[in-house]
Amino acid sequence: MTEQVNRIEESLISENQFYFQFEEDFIELNIRCIPMIVRFKLDACGIKLQLKEWSKLSVDERIELCKRRVNNKLELQLYKIHLQKLVFAYTGKKATELFIDEHPEWEILDKIPSIIDQELSKYSYTISLNQWRSLGELERFALIKLSRPGHENKNFPKAVKEFCLV
Repeated sequence: MTEQVNRIEESLISENQFYFQFEEDFIELNIRCIPMIVRFKLDACGIKLQLKEWSKLSVDERIELCKRRVNNKLELQLYKIHLQKLVFAYTGKKATELFIDEHPEWEILDKIPSIIDQELSKYSYTISLNQWRSLGELERFALIKLSRPGHENKNFPKAVKEFCLV
C-alpha cells in the first residue's frame, strides 16, 4: 500500500501534473473525482463518463487517462476507443456517447462567454477580454465547466485566483 501511495504522489507532483490546484481536495490518493483534464478529453472525444464508471477504474487507469495525449485526431480517436474498452470491461455496457461541439465556448476568443460573466459577478469579479484570451484552452474549459448550472461552483473562485485573474 505504501508503495502505491508513493507512486501516486510522485505522479501527482511530477512535471506532467494533470490537475489544477483547486482540484487538490478531491484528487487525494485515489483521484476519486474526474479531473478537468479528463473532462476536457471526454468532451473532445464525445464520451460521457459517469462517476460510478470512473470509480471502477484502477488508480493506474485513472492516471493514464489523465496523462494520455490527445493532440491530434488519431490520438483522440485512440483515447475514445481505449475509454470505450475500459467502460465495457468494468460495466459490460457501451460507453455513453455525447454530441461533440465543433465550436465549444472555450475556443471563442472574441468575447467572454456570458456564463462566465454571470459567475464572476456573483463574486464581484471582472476580467478583461485580454485576460480571457491569455488563458490556456484547458483553463477556459475549466472556468466554463465550473460556472455551469447544476455544477458545484465552490471551486470557481479558487480557479479564478489560481489562473491569476483577480
